[in-house]
Amino acid sequence: MTDAWTHTPKDPAAADLMQLFRLDGRVAVVTGAGRGIGRGIALGLADAGADVVITARRENELDEVAARIAERGRRAVKVVADITADDAVQQLVDTAMSTFGQLDVWVSNAGGSEHQGNFPFKDFPDWHWDAQIALNLRPHFKAARACMQVMKPGSSIIGISSIAALRPAVNFSAYAAAKSGMNSLAHTLSVELGPLGIRTNSVSPGNVPTESTYTIGGATDATLAAAEKMIPIKRLGTPSDIAAAVVWLASPAGSWVTGQNIVVSGGQ
Repeated sequence: MTDAWTHTPKDPAAADLMQLFRLDGRVAVVTGAGRGIGRGIALGLADAGADVVITARRENELDEVAARIAERGRRAVKVVADITADDAVQQLVDTAMSTFGQLDVWVSNAGGSEHQGNFPFKDFPDWHWDAQIALNLRPHFKAARACMQVMKPGSSIIGISSIAALRPAVNFSAYAAAKSGMNSLAHTLSVELGPLGIRTNSVSPGNVPTESTYTIGGATDATLAAAEKMIPIKRLGTPSDIAAAVVWLASPAGSWVTGQNIVVSGGQ
């Protein structure tokens, strides 16, 4: 039914817009959910009403996140897994379906790098290129393919990308290329999966300090303070900043948003 004045579909929820951001009765999977941005996303989805399948390689971190989700009155199922393993993605889909009977939201957050070094392109080793694609892009491709088999109309697939994909990433070409691929998948799959009622988007965080920012990225308090000065809003990001964008995209509030890359960077 359309509005005679605007020739647009009538909006049955217009009287209570904030309810569109709720995820009650929905089931989400979040990879890399043990800490940092993934932890923030898992908790944000639970705050919005979703039950969450969480995965990471460290069980003690998943235990803490599961406890925080339970405090919010939602259910959490933890799966200890390496997302680069051949069967990891299917295991997560199967867990959601066997436990809850549905899968409505998939968030590919696991990523980054396992290696502290960075390489100019002339010296870039094949093994690091392959490892970055295997960690940052291949699981998202496999997830989209597995999710489309079980997701119902109204579902959402979200990749956590990076602003590194949007500008030159000197010495980090593989990471940026993998995240660019994630953005490209969001665009392409919005057309291919749209007829199934499945939306595909990505979120590109700016500078959000996490444990790996220090251990892998080599950041210090001094370098982060300098980086903060370069951000127009004059503060670094938090996991909750990213979680808020994910909740919007996953919820009915984002039901007309697909094929987009949402940059959450304080203007950087």
